[in-house]
Amino acid sequence: MKKSSILGLVVIATAIAVIISLYSKASTYSSFSDAKKTESELRVIGKLDKQKELYYDAAKDANYFSFYVKDNKGEECKVVFAGTKPQDFEHSEQIVLTGQMIGNEFHASHILTKCPSKYTPDKIDVTAAKAKSANI
Repeated sequence: MKKSSILGLVVIATAIAVIISLYSKASTYSSFSDAKKTESELRVIGKLDKQKELYYDAAKDANYFSFYVKDNKGEECKVVFAGTKPQDFEHSEQIVLTGQMIGNEFHASHILTKCPSKYTPDKIDVTAAKAKSANI
């Protein structure tokens, strides 16, 4: 075989390996009941429970934000986020949380909110927030 043919096969094999690696790491959405069963970090999608309290007091602790979310299976859970409250959080249509259960609370490391756009009714704005890393 020519060197160019061997090089082409190596490039194709590497590309296939990268694609398989990316798809194997792609996570699906879970529920709070799934999060209670594992210690690994999961993604949960749900809606903000606007009937319950949102707690954020920047004067006391700017890196503590808690609220309640109802996942797509209808289970409600308290969520704690170690970061500032995302802008227009109360207006979100959906919330994607990445984190894990600690006790009876879901501790989110990332929050992605999907809010209705005020300019075009058929599009949504997406805002992401990341938790502060704990230097303990």
